[in-house]
Amino acid sequence: MTHENLLDGPAPTLLPADGPDGAARAALAGGADPRDAVSAAPASSLVWALLAERVADPVTSYAFARTGYHRGLDALRGAGWRGRGPVPVAHEPNQGFLRALLALATAADAIGEPAEGERCRQLLRDCGTSADEVAALR
Repeated sequence: MTHENLLDGPAPTLLPADGPDGAARAALAGGADPRDAVSAAPASSLVWALLAERVADPVTSYAFARTGYHRGLDALRGAGWRGRGPVPVAHEPNQGFLRALLALATAADAIGEPAEGERCRQLLRDCGTSADEVAALR
């Protein structure tokens, strides 16, 4: 049995490639629009993040991003994440959650909820990445 080294902190959480975002990526690669990919992978953070990034209305963006954020939290918890520790942006299956989190920060700012926006940006930093790194994925 192995145990986490408490001095090093938690190990990075890596979502599985064959999870909901994998199904979404396959649908998108096949030419599906993100709105259509939702029915192929409703638990995917990625499709909700894409919808949030592409819609002009900040209230709708907030709703899409919030959905993607919660779907991502479910997936991370299922992968062993306990609310802290790295969620590497370089690991492609993690990118949907991180994009939804950034979209939520952006939409929160746009609807006049800057404290929520900052909380989301702090969570990005706590995951070991930055808003700039995640924005570069768009």
